[in-house]
Amino acid sequence: MALSYKKLFKLLIDRDLKKQDLCNMANISTSAVTKLSKGQNVNTDTLDKICDALNCDLSDIVEHISHSQTMEVSNE
Repeated sequence: MALSYKKLFKLLIDRDLKKQDLCNMANISTSAVTKLSKGQNVNTDTLDKICDALNCDLSDIVEHISHSQTMEVSNE
């Protein structure tokens, strides 16, 4: 199972926010945002803080990528 945070970064662009703005608004570390930008795992508390700060739902910032989709992308 893999998670994609592309929706989060698109939302930031749409709202004209920088990653540092997200850190300040959600009270999360820059290392957490770095993990998100690399598609790495983060604590669910971090995702909850982001949703609260951006007034959005988890599905607005995270997308589940199935194993088969991950394999297709890596084979291209």
